[in-house]
Parts: sequence; C-alpha cells; structure tokens
Amino acid sequence: MQVLVDARRTLFYPEIYDSRCKDKVNSLAISVMNQWPGVKLRVTEGWDEDGHHSKESLHYEGRAVDITTSDRDRTKYGMLARLAVEAGFDWVYYESKAHIHCSVKSDNSLATKTGGCFPSKAMVTLENGKTRAVSELNPGDRVLTVNAAGQVVPSQVLLFLDKEEQLRISFTVLETEDSRQRLELTAAHLIFVSDNNTDRMENFRPIFASRVRTGQFVLVREIGSGQLRSSRIKAIYVEEYIGAYAPLTSHGTLLVNNVLASCYAMIEKHHWAHLAFAPLRLFHSLTSLLPVLHPRHCNATQENGIHWYSKFLYNLGEKVLDREMFHSL
Repeated sequence: MQVLVDARRTLFYPEIYDSRCKDKVNSLAISVMNQWPGVKLRVTEGWDEDGHHSKESLHYEGRAVDITTSDRDRTKYGMLARLAVEAGFDWVYYESKAHIHCSVKSDNSLATKTGGCFPSKAMVTLENGKTRAVSELNPGDRVLTVNAAGQVVPSQVLLFLDKEEQLRISFTVLETEDSRQRLELTAAHLIFVSDNNTDRMENFRPIFASRVRTGQFVLVREIGSGQLRSSRIKAIYVEEYIGAYAPLTSHGTLLVNNVLASCYAMIEKHHWAHLAFAPLRLFHSLTSLLPVLHPRHCNATQENGIHWYSKFLYNLGEKVLDREMFHSL
C-alpha cells in the first residue's frame, strides 16, 4: 500500500481497519500518485489508542482517517478532498487547515446500500408554482421538469422508487455558482451535466453524481423568470441527512431545487432505465383513469424501502448486464 504513515501520531493499521475504509485508502493512495507523481498519501491520524478523540469517534472503530499529502502542500488539499470523494469515502470534510478527515459507514450499514435518492428537505415546484419538499409529495402530484425539447413542463408523480424516512444517508452536494441552486443527491443517482456552458438540452448527458466534477455545468431553472440556463458547478462535497426519497415521474426526470435530475440511479443509462420502467409507468397511467385505483388512493401510504419493481429490475440486470455497468455504491 503506497501510504505514508506519520509514526509520531496515532497510526493506520491495515490489519485492524474496516475493510471498506482500507479499500478506500488504497484507492485514494493510487489516485494521489497519479495526480501528483512523486507525492504519496499521508495518514496523520488512524486508529486511536490513546483516547485523543471523543467517545463516538470512528477512529476507535477503524473507519476514519485524517490525511494530507506527503509534501504537506495545503494548496493540494482541495483536490485531495475531491479525490477522497471519488475514492468512495462516505464522509469527507476539512476538520482543520492542517488535514482532511475521511470516514466510511460500516460494512452492514443500510446507508451504503441505498441507490438513488434526494434528501427529505429537497424542494420541487408544483404545476401551480408552489414549492413542496420531496418528503411531502404524493402520487398524482404534478411537478415541473424539462422535456426533450428543453421546455419546462409538468409531470405526474407516479410513486417512490425508494423511500427511507429515518435512515441517515450520505449525499453528494453539487454547489453551483448561484448559491440558491445547489443539489444534494446520493452518489449513484443520475444528474444531467455538460462540459460546456450551453443551454441546449441535447448537450447534457446523464452521469452518476459521484462522477461529476467542478467546472462542469448543470441545467437550472432561474428563480423568478423560470427560464432555463446552465450553471457552473463550483464545489462538490458530502453531507449527511436523515431521510431519502426517490420519486418517479411520468417523464423520468424532475427539477429538484430547480436543478434538472433524472429519477433513476445505479446504472449510467438514463434511457435504458426509462425504457425498463415503461411497464410500471403504463400501469399507473391506466389506473389513474379509474377513480378506485387512482394513485392517490393506492400509493399515498407507500411503505419505506425500495419499490419491488426496482428490486426486480436490479436483480434482472445483475444477471444479464456486466456488473461494471452498475454503480459500486
């Protein structure tokens, strides 16, 4: 393992560390060497044997490390944090000016197995112009999205592909140059990005949130005018929230916090996912015509967890598709 351990401080012992944390450190060490030839990843804090941290610290569980680069060049720490996020750490932040703190959830944590969702506080805009938190949406609500022609249109909420009211989840935060338009979504969720400053819908492609880079652009709906424009991503980091929701609309997309996102996750093929969910969308379109089976009556109390159809498609996909096509979570 190409990791420089600071022997004067608490140490990183690979043999007693959580397997996920050890894997992420290995991956990050390789990324650091590729990014800066001759520079190594430096672990300044690992397993705490001397009680330097609070009782709840993950340093006592082998799930946290504090890191710098071997040359201790603080101008590199911004990129180092981004590389840590890309390596798959669940929590990355500047604990002090001297180092970056990284940690992972336990191997059996449900949060690490959650696919694509938005936090409960994420806001959508209804057809009548009012805003509502995704946690308060009901099947049958009509929310704003963007169609293939780049027009803002209403789209019916059919159901929740995933719903976790009490689970603590790690979300990738995409902060745009407009502070009022930032988006939090899970790493495996699809978001439409462009490498260029363009407002043309066809130039935006769906990628995993974990693969988004600063300097890329997302499509946003301006507050007030309602016009669509691209907005540059200026920062990417990770935050944790309680609750996660993944509404499915008839268009397969929706505007969350006025940023265009896909309803799908886990596989980086939005059109494939939209086609795969066509039978489910058709079923709900037909039942909406019958008052007794209207979605507001049969799904408003949808239970927590991943929808059965999503589970079915994932299990089927594992059998017929290359595993590398799926997000690693």
